Amino acid sequence: MVGQRAEDRLDAVERRAEMIIDRFTPFLGLGLGLILTIVVLPSEGPRFWAVTGALVAATLAWTLLLAVLPPVRADEPRLGAVYMVGMLALTAALTWLSPLFAFLVLAVYGHAFRFLRGHWRFAAVAVAAAVAAYSQMGGRLAEPSPGWWAGLAALVVANMLVAGGFSWFFALSDQQTERRKQMIAELEETNARLAAALEENAGLHAQLLAQAREAGVHDERQRMAREIHDTLAQGLTGIVTQLEAAMAAGDDELRDRHVGLARGLARESLREARRSVEALRPEPLEAAQLPDALADLAHRWSEISGVAVRLDTTGVARALLPELEVTLFRVAQEALANVAKHAEATTVGLTLSYMDEVVVLDVRDDGIGFAPGERRGGFGLTAMEQRVRRVSGSCSIESAPGEGTALSVSVPAIPAEVQV
Repeated sequence: MVGQRAEDRLDAVERRAEMIIDRFTPFLGLGLGLILTIVVLPSEGPRFWAVTGALVAATLAWTLLLAVLPPVRADEPRLGAVYMVGMLALTAALTWLSPLFAFLVLAVYGHAFRFLRGHWRFAAVAVAAAVAAYSQMGGRLAEPSPGWWAGLAALVVANMLVAGGFSWFFALSDQQTERRKQMIAELEETNARLAAALEENAGLHAQLLAQAREAGVHDERQRMAREIHDTLAQGLTGIVTQLEAAMAAGDDELRDRHVGLARGLARESLREARRSVEALRPEPLEAAQLPDALADLAHRWSEISGVAVRLDTTGVARALLPELEVTLFRVAQEALANVAKHAEATTVGLTLSYMDEVVVLDVRDDGIGFAPGERRGGFGLTAMEQRVRRVSGSCSIESAPGEGTALSVSVPAIPAEVQV
């Protein structure tokens, strides 16, 4: 769809801009500060230049190792806090040596909102604003006086208001809720007839879904192929992985843990295979709502794979037509399986967004990614796309080498009360 492609292009441009700002602003600040210091303070002695060079090198290495080179370690909350404390300390030290190094605070402002959480963001901005104000008042090159201290206080407040306000605004505008609202607006413009049909006759749409589910031997074969892939194939893969880990384990306790996980996977796969043959919903969806079933899936997958998973649910959760919930659950299952096989990721984020007319599932990882046109996941991706198309949904995958992978699936928000 034209609107969706335009949205995708805007998202790609936004991500590239953010990448450039996050990666190169610290180096720009360091470069400007060093060049201007050489020009403005040429008479400083060897000790000054030795200390300055060491701090510049330390700042460069600190930024590269934690905030630039993939995987970006500072994206992990604790390492992000450590990175920001070190960055603030290095920036303050360089600015004390030469006020011209205060250009680094531009990077600190942006990184504070990327790598910190909650009020700690504003605490970092406040420290950076104080460093900038110290530079603006001349730093150690100026002679302190009552007026100097008053000017410093005023500049700290002004810098905090300006930098904090702008940083907060840009961080807020980047949130997924706003982006999804824009996507809905595009969908409403380009798919007005579909939106009107869904609004006027949700019952007819549900009937068409039921007919599609039961139509033909070919569709049934495809269904069984998908179910076998989602249950037996993934279960057997997990069992083999755990048994291999058990064989390589160095102590009995670790070996028993892996064998226990393999036994649990075998039992779960057997139950799911039986339910697939009988065309029943996945067991987690029988006992819980979709958000809870996804949370349980993410927890179990994280325990087996060792990769951290974060699940967020936005909007008001509500029961959907069973076919829609099965589709979203199976998509999440396949996406996590592909991350474990191919991504080499350290963290995965799942977002389930309930909106008025659509429900969106986003799966993002910080893994190695892949080049445009390259397909990973084999039959799994094909089965995933078939599932989504069967319920009149849409599916998009975005990735680049070293930039991770983002999967977004959108399905109609047809409530469970609509019966055929």
